[in-house]
Amino acid sequence: MTKLKSDILHVQVSKAGRYNSGTYAHSDIAMEFASWISAEFKLYLMKDYRRLKFDENSRLSLSWNLNRQISKLNYRVHTDAIQQNLLPPELTKEQQSYIYSDEADVLNVALFGMTAAQWRKQGTGKKGNIRDYATLQQLLVSANMESYNALLIEQKHPQSERLQALRTMAVRQLQTLSALDVSNLPQLPQRIK
Repeated sequence: MTKLKSDILHVQVSKAGRYNSGTYAHSDIAMEFASWISAEFKLYLMKDYRRLKFDENSRLSLSWNLNRQISKLNYRVHTDAIQQNLLPPELTKEQQSYIYSDEADVLNVALFGMTAAQWRKQGTGKKGNIRDYATLQQLLVSANMESYNALLIEQKHPQSERLQALRTMAVRQLQTLSALDVSNLPQLPQRIK
């Protein structure tokens, strides 16, 4: 019997017996040996590995995109609350855009700790907005915060109170969600993908 010193590389040869004779090797050694013998097999392994990585990335991307779309849809609930409760009718479109932007930054500060302008000034060179680079957990919390802020706006809470309540909510939910393993989430049915 021959054993290599490494834990990873282990080859074992056993003497002939009734049902257990032969050579046994770690799967990595077996695949390396087979790929050395057959270029076709090596190409098959490389293609299959790329396919598996693509599938894995697609599933992660799908979850992120789904949560980003939920967050965008939920933002409508938030903007409607702003329109119905915070926008005096005499404001111009430009003046209204400042109020919408200010309220969006309340959410950004509560979740990310900075406004959209502060994020852009960091000079990361990233296009889009801060939420386009959010994690899956941050997007879920963002969607929850938009609904909660809409409710607080309708209840006429001042912005400073809302910011504190939203920050508390964001921290608590991110702590809870960061402890969860999101890799085991159920996959969407094929027809939706």
